[in-house]
Amino acid sequence: MVTWDSEQYLRFKTERTQPSRDLAAQLPADDGTVARVLDIGCGPGNSTAVLRERYPHAEILGVDSSPDMIDAAREAHPDIDFALCDVSEPEQLDALPHGFDVVFSNACIQWVPDHPHLIPNLLGLLREGGILAVQTPMNYEEPIHRIIAEIVHSPRYADRLPQRREFFNLTPPDYWELLHGSGLVSHFRMWKTTYMHTLPSHEAIMDWYRGTGLRPYLQALADDAERAEFEWRVFERVCDEYPTQSDGSIIFPFPRFFFTAVR
Repeated sequence: MVTWDSEQYLRFKTERTQPSRDLAAQLPADDGTVARVLDIGCGPGNSTAVLRERYPHAEILGVDSSPDMIDAAREAHPDIDFALCDVSEPEQLDALPHGFDVVFSNACIQWVPDHPHLIPNLLGLLREGGILAVQTPMNYEEPIHRIIAEIVHSPRYADRLPQRREFFNLTPPDYWELLHGSGLVSHFRMWKTTYMHTLPSHEAIMDWYRGTGLRPYLQALADDAERAEFEWRVFERVCDEYPTQSDGSIIFPFPRFFFTAVR
């Protein structure tokens, strides 16, 4: 199981929070009809705080599988309720309250398997007319993911690092068919946005991924020396693949997929 570090994650708080702001902008207006909101995979509460801004008077619950993330969220946002819940476990998901007006998930479901069951289960938490709003990274064709995958599958690491798929997203056409055929959705929208982040250095790309995509592999290596060697191999390739701008900064493209669906 991957363990999460809220401090590491929040080093890029502005960049990580922007997609949740863009997704929240597609939710219904605060006209008094949205009373109960659920944030799935709330992390350290940055996305949940966006929902609080959107719905200042709603009852909001943020859930996450990481105790570290929940502790950070509670400390940062004492006016919001947070609870531990691993949504990859159907019985934990089903134990959550039902009848929400909004179920929101920003950059979480890529870590959760079995989306053909997960998405209907999330829709099942809504009242009729409620809205499911999801954002998930779809940056697998970007250099950083190709670099990590090639190194992980190289002879040096193939028998030492997890080879199973760590990200469980479907393709956009698969999500279209899933939502269209669920029998639970009256209408839905899908879109994709590529964020062109400006990072100060190649090391910043590494720091970003230490909080997400590198974590399963760094945790699997036995000691600091092995982790340092693995990171150095990734870093060398990152420097080759991401050009430096005139002021030394790096343009870091990051594609993300969004959908909203009304029950």
